[in-house]
Amino acid sequence: MQRTVRSRLCAVTPVILATMLVGCALDTRMPKPDTRLPTSFEAASAQGAGDASALDRWWLLFNDGQLTDLIEQSLVSSPDARSAVARIKEANADFREVVFGYLPQGDFKGAATAEHVTTKYQNVNDPILQQFLVGFSNAGNDKLYSGGLNVSWELDLFGRDFTAIRAARADYAAQRFDYEATRMSLAAAVATQLFQARGLAIQLADAKDNARLARQLAEVGIKKADIGIGTTADSARLEADAIALDAQAAQTDALLKGAIRSLLVLIGRGADPSASLTIEAAAAPPPAVPATAPGDVLARRPDVREAEARVRSAAGRLKLDKLAILPTFTLQPSYQYSQQQAQFTTITTTGAAGVGVTVPFLSIPKLLAEVKAQGARGEQAVIAYEKAVQTAYGDAEKGLTTLQADEFRVGLLKTATDKSRFAYDAARKGYDLGLTDTTTLVQAEQLWRQTRATYTAAATASLVDAVATFKALGGGWPASVPNQKFGSIKDETRDELLVRKGH
Repeated sequence: MQRTVRSRLCAVTPVILATMLVGCALDTRMPKPDTRLPTSFEAASAQGAGDASALDRWWLLFNDGQLTDLIEQSLVSSPDARSAVARIKEANADFREVVFGYLPQGDFKGAATAEHVTTKYQNVNDPILQQFLVGFSNAGNDKLYSGGLNVSWELDLFGRDFTAIRAARADYAAQRFDYEATRMSLAAAVATQLFQARGLAIQLADAKDNARLARQLAEVGIKKADIGIGTTADSARLEADAIALDAQAAQTDALLKGAIRSLLVLIGRGADPSASLTIEAAAAPPPAVPATAPGDVLARRPDVREAEARVRSAAGRLKLDKLAILPTFTLQPSYQYSQQQAQFTTITTTGAAGVGVTVPFLSIPKLLAEVKAQGARGEQAVIAYEKAVQTAYGDAEKGLTTLQADEFRVGLLKTATDKSRFAYDAARKGYDLGLTDTTTLVQAEQLWRQTRATYTAAATASLVDAVATFKALGGGWPASVPNQKFGSIKDETRDELLVRKGH
């Protein structure tokens, strides 16, 4: 009786010791992230009209058919989009590997052999003795069939598989948010490149128009010099200006072709000729930004939600490391079958059922160190999450403030452009009538050219800033998809459908 009690105590002592060590490891905890933000943005433009759901496909707010076609084409054909699809498929496969890894594991092994044995006895002349020896020999055809199944299944007494699957689901969610962030950035890059190309198209048209006007002025200067009411120096100055403007137009044309090529690469049509993409020389005002709040930005920004998923993953792995100190119990059933066909048929079957237990003992210091290390990694994930939250708010606030300034600046430059054009027209009429000298005319023309170029650059920048603001607010992806369903095997059909449709 005393021996029985002692043996039981010896059996449970490792379990008690491991449990005590887990209790010590529980002191390693991840800090709670600080995600506090103001209730509203300081920029007044954040109170614009419209439903925030319009941010899902913000490019539709521009009411620009070419912009919509290029972005939606890029989300399907762009190398970046296709690479993102491949990464999400890999993440889905990794999640499945974790899930199936906690199901019963086992391999079936079988074999079939056939052999022919010939036995000869030398120096035995007695027929009766030969017949007797043949009866006890292994001569003849033998066939052997064997098969066996060994199964191993860890009993989830402490919630290891649930914790591992939850951590894997968080990893898959993080990868899915990275996929959405890639597509969001791609849409913004396409829009930015298109608006910059249109800005170059406007500059090219202006440069050609300036060169044409300069040539006209040079012709007038030559005529005035010929009839003696002007100087050859003035006419040469005007001719030089026209030549310089022709050179500027050629440089702008090269920049425009380069921008078109970059845009074609972005949308997955890098081998197409530049002429296949027509760029209009126009820059319409950007649309109003739908009303939103800082809290909405956190829900919409995929980088923030990815950082949040990384925190959940780190928390799950920390718990797994703590559970690694506890014993592991494994069911180990097996079945073996063997059949031998010779002079007699022999069938052997063996069935066994067992339970294995693994108690970490000498590896406990290493496991405790891993708990501490994972706790530090979890703390880093929390800090990264806090940084993502603050960065998202800062980007959105900066974008909204920049849009306010752009609207005011573009309005002033439009007025300045109109007035400088009026001044140039007046100087041109005076020059044609001989009332204005060449210097005054050139100064008026240069002022108009400069203000027009500045206005074009500001109008283009306002469109680019609008794109950056929509991206900063988390626009460009269906943010309504919930976190917790990412990684569900049942959701694969839905996920694959979204990938194929480019949403």
